[in-house]
Amino acid sequence: DVASMLIAMSESFLDAEPKKQAALLMIAKKLMDCLQENIVMPKEKKAKPSDTVYQLKITLSDVKPPIWRRIEVKDCILSTLNDIIQIVMGWNGCHLWGFDIGGEEYGDDATGETEMTSARKIKLSQIVQAGIKKFRYTYDFGDNWDHVIQVEKVLEADSKVKYPRCVKGSRACPPEDCGGAWGYGDFLEAIQNPKHSQHEEMLEWVGGEFDPEAFDLEAVNKELAGE
Repeated sequence: DVASMLIAMSESFLDAEPKKQAALLMIAKKLMDCLQENIVMPKEKKAKPSDTVYQLKITLSDVKPPIWRRIEVKDCILSTLNDIIQIVMGWNGCHLWGFDIGGEEYGDDATGETEMTSARKIKLSQIVQAGIKKFRYTYDFGDNWDHVIQVEKVLEADSKVKYPRCVKGSRACPPEDCGGAWGYGDFLEAIQNPKHSQHEEMLEWVGGEFDPEAFDLEAVNKELAGE
């Protein structure tokens, strides 16, 4: 209605007397002020959770040179994040696992042996929104493979990309049940030294060969994609 009045006034403005033009200008100004005060600007469109991608760096603790992976993942519950970590790191998923986030432990212990909150009750987005940039993940409470998970970036999803995906990484995952970070060091020493008393035994145990520097990014992403 206000806009219609302004249009009608503009049509009669040129033919009006100077005093009337001045009055019309004052009225027009008030109408414009009214229009600006009441116009509803469209709200900025917020990204949906499905449009958001979290870039995480996962580093295995106490192992040097470091074993790590960088992944991009959409919002998910922690039990799903566990499945992704298992694939990108190279674990077999045959042991208990848990997240330590701000002193609260989350896991999926069907045995009831641990007092962990269900990892199905919290999402990655909730952790990020709480301002937590770093948390821990432990696999195999016997060998105690401790991982540090760093939230590096929050990105907008690319419609051409299939998530989750691993974008970078370094070095092979240690063999399951080799005794944790310290046992892994002893294992490498044995297989790399033909004169070591356990050289043949450890090579046989690991299947004949093991390359600690190997990491196949393409193979990891194929497994993530279910191929």
